[in-house]
Amino acid sequence: MKIDIITLFPKYFTGPLGQSMMRKAAESGAVDFNVHDLRKWGIGKRRTVDGIPYGGGAGMVMRPEPLFKAFTELQSPGMHRIYLTPQGKRFEQPDAERLAKHKHLILLAGHYEGIDNRVRERHIDEELSIGDYVLTGGELPALMVIDALVRHVPGVLGDERSGKEETFSEALNGGLEYPHYTRPEIFKDPQTKRELKVPDVLLTGHHADIEKWRKEQSGKVTKIRRPDLG
Repeated sequence: MKIDIITLFPKYFTGPLGQSMMRKAAESGAVDFNVHDLRKWGIGKRRTVDGIPYGGGAGMVMRPEPLFKAFTELQSPGMHRIYLTPQGKRFEQPDAERLAKHKHLILLAGHYEGIDNRVRERHIDEELSIGDYVLTGGELPALMVIDALVRHVPGVLGDERSGKEETFSEALNGGLEYPHYTRPEIFKDPQTKRELKVPDVLLTGHHADIEKWRKEQSGKVTKIRRPDLG
């Protein structure tokens, strides 16, 4: 998969894309990340990328010329172009799984009051929002979308089950993930001195019973913490 990111602040992506699963995805060749400074296509000596909105109003608007040039230069036959904006569709787990199947994604991190609407009409295939609030720019939303979808690219996760048996997954009926436990089997609370034990069913080795328990626990957790998902 190839992911191109168009932004006014390319350094924003330097750290996150070089860590954890993002770094692994890049090093393995599963994902090819490319961060592009929009000012590369800016107008004149000052590389201008914004302008005053027609009709008046506060703030600036990202001009069409640099963006048309950027999308034209980065385009490919199988591309899918995404604009991160509060006006977009709420980004959810099924979207991450769907986008992971594309061979080429181009993400535009908006700024100011947004982009000239002619860019949306001509060069945007999908608009996504990470929630009903306004941020200073689309860089963080772009990173969140990338992080969520890259996990579903084949070869990125060490255990493919990790992407199938997790919160919001089909295996859990779209609910929240069940409780997890690790060693030691019995842990003594330092303050209360109470012994806290791992549920017996997880120690049986009986996979059918464990799976049943996990689905039951997932349902309980979802009902308590996110009743809207029930």
